[in-house]
Amino acid sequence: MAWRIEFSHAADKALQTLSADIQRRIVRFLRERVANAENPRETGEALKGNLRDYWRYRVGDYRILCRLEDDIVTVFVVHVGHRREVYKK
Repeated sequence: MAWRIEFSHAADKALQTLSADIQRRIVRFLRERVANAENPRETGEALKGNLRDYWRYRVGDYRILCRLEDDIVTVFVVHVGHRREVYKK
């Protein structure tokens, strides 16, 4: 089962600010490892605290914060950024 990947406006904007190489790595990771996974929870890690509704994926020093929507088989990307900044909201 293939999962659909959707970006929030803020996540898309944050992705566009990154270098072209990092953008390609992140999109390739989402397309190959997350979208094609039977269960995307196997690749990521659940967050805790006030971000407990989200999942995290690591791509080098960058993090992808997502909300997994099982009923519509969608990974909704909420934020993309460097690991030292992505959790600050």
